[in-house]
Amino acid sequence: MRYLLDTDHISILQRQTGMDYARLTARIARHRPTEVAFSIISFHEQTIGCHAYINQARRTRDILHGYEMLARVLQDFAAAPVIPFDAAAATNFEQLQAQQVRVATMDLRIAATALSRGLVLLTRNARDFSKVPSLQIENWTV
Repeated sequence: MRYLLDTDHISILQRQTGMDYARLTARIARHRPTEVAFSIISFHEQTIGCHAYINQARRTRDILHGYEMLARVLQDFAAAPVIPFDAAAATNFEQLQAQQVRVATMDLRIAATALSRGLVLLTRNARDFSKVPSLQIENWTV
């Protein structure tokens, strides 16, 4: 394992359209499938989004669409290695919080996961993730 995809890169892969998708998939194709992983935190973020969509849906077609979205998330995450948020990641997370790194909680958990495994985080969100000391980030959509 060498790379961890941030939720924004995963969303690009799921949309399967646009120049960001073309550039990202071209870069991923240069690597073995075992070198790129998802985080359980990204799974959590996406299921929260699906849950919110389903809960706000009032029409049957919207409810059906929400469950289709949820099924797609499950399918996508089942097709790739998923890195857990384990004790080492939790320790890194707590250390980053103690350093008062000002990054959203879920992003900080993703960063802590990447740091605990020595992974490069693939993201377009350099503004936030660059605040995390020692975190290596790359944007594969450029």
